[in-house]
Amino acid sequence: MVVEKFGKSQSVNRVEDVRFLTGHGGYVDDIAPADALVAYVLRAPVAHARIVGLDLDAARMHDGVQLVITAADLQAAGVALDMTASTVTNLDGSQGAAPMRPLLAQDRVRFAGEAVAVVIADSLELARDAAEQVVVDYEELPVHLSLQAGGEPLHSEAPENRAFDWGFGTKDATEAAFDKAAHRVCLRIDDNRVIVNSLEPRGCFAEWGDNRLHLSVNGQGVWNQKNRLVEMLGLTPEQVRVTNPDVGGGFGMKAMSYPEYYVVAHAAIQLERPVRWMSDRSEAMLSDNAGRDLVSTAELAFDSSYKMIGYRVHSQCNMGAYNSQYAQPIQTELFSKVLTGAYDIPAAWLRVEGFYTNTTQVDAYRGAGRPEAIYVLERLIDRAARDLGLDPWELRRRNFIPSAAFPYTTVSGETYDVGDFHRLLNRVEQTSDKAGFEQRKADSAAAGKLRGQGLCYYIESILGDPEESADIRFNEDATVTIFVGTQSNGQGHETVYAQFLADQTGVPADRIGVVQGDSDLIAKGGGTGGSRSVTVQNNATLATVAKMIAAFTPYVAGKMGVAEDQVSFDDETFRAAGSNLTPSFLDLAEMAREDGRLDLLRHQARATLPARSYPNGGHVAEVEIDSDTGVVTVERYSVVDDFGNLINPMLAEGQVHGGVAQGIGQAITEHVVYDDNGQLLTGSFMDYAMPRADDIPLVRFDTEAVPSTANAMGMKGCGEAGTVGALAAVANAVQDALWDQGVRQADMPFTPQRVWEMLNHNAIAAE
Repeated sequence: MVVEKFGKSQSVNRVEDVRFLTGHGGYVDDIAPADALVAYVLRAPVAHARIVGLDLDAARMHDGVQLVITAADLQAAGVALDMTASTVTNLDGSQGAAPMRPLLAQDRVRFAGEAVAVVIADSLELARDAAEQVVVDYEELPVHLSLQAGGEPLHSEAPENRAFDWGFGTKDATEAAFDKAAHRVCLRIDDNRVIVNSLEPRGCFAEWGDNRLHLSVNGQGVWNQKNRLVEMLGLTPEQVRVTNPDVGGGFGMKAMSYPEYYVVAHAAIQLERPVRWMSDRSEAMLSDNAGRDLVSTAELAFDSSYKMIGYRVHSQCNMGAYNSQYAQPIQTELFSKVLTGAYDIPAAWLRVEGFYTNTTQVDAYRGAGRPEAIYVLERLIDRAARDLGLDPWELRRRNFIPSAAFPYTTVSGETYDVGDFHRLLNRVEQTSDKAGFEQRKADSAAAGKLRGQGLCYYIESILGDPEESADIRFNEDATVTIFVGTQSNGQGHETVYAQFLADQTGVPADRIGVVQGDSDLIAKGGGTGGSRSVTVQNNATLATVAKMIAAFTPYVAGKMGVAEDQVSFDDETFRAAGSNLTPSFLDLAEMAREDGRLDLLRHQARATLPARSYPNGGHVAEVEIDSDTGVVTVERYSVVDDFGNLINPMLAEGQVHGGVAQGIGQAITEHVVYDDNGQLLTGSFMDYAMPRADDIPLVRFDTEAVPSTANAMGMKGCGEAGTVGALAAVANAVQDALWDQGVRQADMPFTPQRVWEMLNHNAIAAE
């Protein structure tokens, strides 16, 4: 029997919030064994140096110290030191550079904050005191920070510090389009580095018993960590269990492996005692993977009717000191997924160069490549409209992929299944009150302020493993448990998965429990990332419910005394003509238990999405600028998204609000600064400005669903959409406000000092 009905789209309060808001969350530092030893990481104080001496004797003799670990100790114990990472294929057919990234620095440190040694002691205080007794002699080397080839090489595998030189698209056709173009527009676009700053910093604990390792880590999935522990520590899969407890924010940053997890696991095995580690905020700012950090030169070619006929981008991106797990593919392959955005562009070429610098690694941050791509394109379209004397809204309309053209295959090879971009843009024009902008601008001018409006029309590609599993079990207490392969980092999965299963089965949502993040209980899963979770997981739930119905149908037919083909299920009860029995799943589970039919009490299935879905929508920001101080305030913000069918609109709105806040943060307040010696100058919240409540306006959120044809639910992901759209919307608004003041190059972050300098530089130049 095929289940065709999707979720009922009701805004249901998050059930997990009661636990979180009353202090009953089970985060990794809450649930670590009380008798666990504590790990403290000794980090390099310099950005680039040879280690010419390392004296650990005093630290090892310090009170309460159980173990001090260096790279040499790990190597002697048979631990694999190299944290391998994905690479891309260069333009010349070779692979991108793959220098060794050791768990702990061996003979050289390459960024300030790199782990050199780990001290395991009875308490954090004792471990920290002992770490101060470690004597490390450094021979400092020149520091390389620029996104250009050359400088002191960080790795022999990359003599000019170039990690890769990658290209994608239709180069010859793009060159031909530019050769015949009636109009060309070019813009350099900076995308500044950000520190992720999840509410809960990274942490873990490990314990060893009965010849098995258990690592609990606040990550975004357990299976990648398990596989890597097996490889790094030389264990068998049966010897390793990984769990994710409650996780206080991930945003892509916690999806990767980090050195501390393996060192802590090794220490627990060596000492046969539990060991815990928790990063503090300054340590997190030094060692967590950063986000963005690239510079792009982008060009558009137009014909005489202002249709886009060619697009090319050359990006130079920062890898940091090493390849992080997914870093090379993010600004290349993932960037290319939405290279041409929502527009009908027949030819495009993307070239990306990656460079190693003496800074912390850069990897996925909310959106992972798609915000960067849309930011470049939408900034360039706004500049094109100004240079060509067109309205930026009209230029977008003129070049949208028409709704009749779907399914549409982009020059990147992505097949957009559905879309109605004109409808969404019309809707956001109304909700943002575009017609009233000129009056609001005049009112701001009367108050001595500059006002600008910015539009971004984004599209993003849902990424990650398209396959997922669901395991549904009926319990003796008339409850149901669903085991899922994704991992909540605060998105509300416990609510939305229970709500969806309730919609499909009629089992009350308050009787459904969700289990996630345990490699012993769930054989395989894709974790969380790329806005995949709800769409992919519920696709697997649908497949499992179909198996449940098929399994229960002959059983209930026997109870009813009818033929199997007479039985139907109406999302709540089983029915058949000629029988007055209308049992629910819970009724049947109780009967099956009494009849000894235990095979009917557990059902599991794996399912694969046939194709990806593509959320899209319009963001409109209005900013006001105080020209005397350079302070930028986001006064209005409107969003109309196409997420397809929604299970819980309130949760989707929450995701958008959070994403917009992160976009506004990067655009206006957040600014990572290194000095010429590679020292992080923005290593605390005194120096790194996270957006506060008064930096974020009320966000008006509406949806205009164009159901996806790529899955049975008609759904599209929503987790990263807010950030994908916010960057360009805010930046275009700031550029709009500054344009009449003669400012032609406005790059994030729009901090007061930078905006004041933009205004006053142009005022001085005008004199």
